[in-house]
Amino acid sequence: MTFNGVHGEPQLILALSKGRIFEDTLPLLSAAGIEVLENPETSRKLILSTNDPGVRVLIVRASDVPTYVQHGAADFGVAGKDVLLEHGGEGLYQPIDLRIAQCRMSVAVNAGFDYDSAVRQGARLRVATKFVNTAREHFASKGVHVDLIKLYGSMELAPLVGLSDAIVDVVSTGGTLRANNLVEVEKIMDISSRLVVNQAALKLKRERLQPILEAFERASQRQG
Repeated sequence: MTFNGVHGEPQLILALSKGRIFEDTLPLLSAAGIEVLENPETSRKLILSTNDPGVRVLIVRASDVPTYVQHGAADFGVAGKDVLLEHGGEGLYQPIDLRIAQCRMSVAVNAGFDYDSAVRQGARLRVATKFVNTAREHFASKGVHVDLIKLYGSMELAPLVGLSDAIVDVVSTGGTLRANNLVEVEKIMDISSRLVVNQAALKLKRERLQPILEAFERASQRQG
């Protein structure tokens, strides 16, 4: 799909997910002189206009942002490090850590579960997560065998009903874990969101993209 902007020039398409990433990206867009004209929380539209006729915003699922950018359906996008690690980053240029939507990837278990004994070398652990690549690498580095159970939501439920011994998930405040009698036992890595750019767009639309990328970088440095 190709959108045309002013004078028939191809538009820039930015892929964002609803929620925290969208909200945290708005000040960066503002720094580039771009204002999104509709709220994805109240609008049913999946393609949002901006005050710049040459820029539109695609609203997609967070895990799909790298795919839209990789295949050129979007020229650039904002995705969490957690999502990019699962995607692999093929075909993407990742120029800037935007330092937004910060959280951490952690292991959590039922309160009272003896995690230290469970992760001794050669042990086997059942782990529920949607971040299977990250979880596999983390436990492999410890010499722990894992049976990975891929889930897409309500991760906290898995240990409560005996589906898994542990979960690997993104944690912000930890409130959901505490509410479900789970404890965070190990931080795997810090997570923040990155700007990702389609490699072809970076060459073909550099004149239009570069000022926006530079504005994003300046704004993210001020936030950091």
